[in-house]
Amino acid sequence: MSLEVKIPSVGESITSGVISAWHKADGEAVTKGDTLLTLDTDKVSTDLTAEESGVIRIQVQVGEEVNIGQVVAVIEGAATASAPVAAAPVQAAAPVAVAAPAPAPVQAAAPVPTAAPAVAVAASNADTLRAAVESANQSLGVLQGNGQPANPLAEGRITRKKLTPLRRKIAAQLVSAQHQAAILTTFNECDMSAVMKLRSEMQDAFVAEHGVKLGFMSFFIKAVVSALKACPAINARMDGDDLILNHFFDIGVAVGTEKGLMVPVVRDADQKSFARLEKDLAAYAVKAREGKIELQDLQGGVFTLSNGGIYGSLLSTPILNPPQSGILGMHKIQERPVAIKGQVVVRPMMYLALSYDHRIVDGKEAVTFLVRVKDCMENPMRLLLGL
Repeated sequence: MSLEVKIPSVGESITSGVISAWHKADGEAVTKGDTLLTLDTDKVSTDLTAEESGVIRIQVQVGEEVNIGQVVAVIEGAATASAPVAAAPVQAAAPVAVAAPAPAPVQAAAPVPTAAPAVAVAASNADTLRAAVESANQSLGVLQGNGQPANPLAEGRITRKKLTPLRRKIAAQLVSAQHQAAILTTFNECDMSAVMKLRSEMQDAFVAEHGVKLGFMSFFIKAVVSALKACPAINARMDGDDLILNHFFDIGVAVGTEKGLMVPVVRDADQKSFARLEKDLAAYAVKAREGKIELQDLQGGVFTLSNGGIYGSLLSTPILNPPQSGILGMHKIQERPVAIKGQVVVRPMMYLALSYDHRIVDGKEAVTFLVRVKDCMENPMRLLLGL
């Protein structure tokens, strides 16, 4: 008896994916619950587990695109699980013939066809040809001093590979945002002294009480919620000829991962404490590192925060996350001289960039929003007191 391993539905509108890894080898025994493969889609990565124990027979290789419902492997049941003991030598031999590296002489000779035609015209005998080929190979860095291949031309100067579904989706979303929205960016800067002082004074007590560090992001989330309440147009989106006004505050926070940028959403941020926000952010960070972000984690945000400052970015113009109408870019905190009450002082400053959809949001509203965020960050007690 055998069980087909099919690609399950992993979310609405997802029709295909790419197998990024097999965690079991062809012919290997598997136990019910073992992780079999990792599937990358245009939104999330998903691990598929074995529904039964047996021996797996892989039908689709790593890197191939598969459709939802497609059979990618078969798990042979317990009745056949003992058979591979006798067949093991045959199965072990098969990949050896395929995977064996090409003999060294073949690699060393690979560049010859490239150089030979050029020198053959002028060659008068075999010695001349041999000397010309060796000279050409040495000039191209093909041979080492001992005559062994050092940097074969077959390796090439470029690597070509297919984009992952997630990378393709990100690319399509960014291009779509540029084409469908009238994106404009306005800038301001904020003095981070007060927030940094508050964090420094309260960090130990906060960690002791809540078991998580107090970061800057929870302050920015609270500041954005305050600004969205003051400027409702930014908490809206276009839907055809209709304008949808949101009366909730689900804030997306961009997270960079090895597979690309993801934006998990902190739900009902207006109703959560600083501690609850920090715990939600910490949980998303763990899921992102482990590749366990789920589709529902990414859906339904009304506004996005993007912190390029953690990578050293001083200033940028973030692109909207459709269908949202606004995104706030945060940047590196850098000490700069600023004028305060007629005096030049050095303060830790951060540039803020608000990109918005000018079809919905007027300049006045955008500037008002950004000034409100600035005021909240420079006077964090307003956030603690709900002002």
